[in-house]
Amino acid sequence: MQQNYYEMLEVSPSATLAEIKRSYHRLARQLHPDLNKQALDTHIKRLNLVYQTLRDPQKRAAYDEQLAEEQRQAALRLQAQREAEMTWKEGFFGFVDELKKGLKE
Repeated sequence: MQQNYYEMLEVSPSATLAEIKRSYHRLARQLHPDLNKQALDTHIKRLNLVYQTLRDPQKRAAYDEQLAEEQRQAALRLQAQREAEMTWKEGFFGFVDELKKGLKE
């Protein structure tokens, strides 16, 4: 799973374009090799890629969909892992609880 672009820019997924731009410029000043001798060139390149993706509405929508799909897959893997760790008794009672929920709806 790739790193979350919103976390890299230190903004929320609902951030406006102005918030994204402001955060990008702040981080670019911190990470630019000409201004910070300890910063790596790869950091600013990665930051530029993140900004290019999030500032374009079409690229951002595609990224958001990809991120949502990765989160769904992670949730499914976690659920499968949890189910694999269940005892027979826990699984049976879990099934009965889900069945009761389904009947109520």
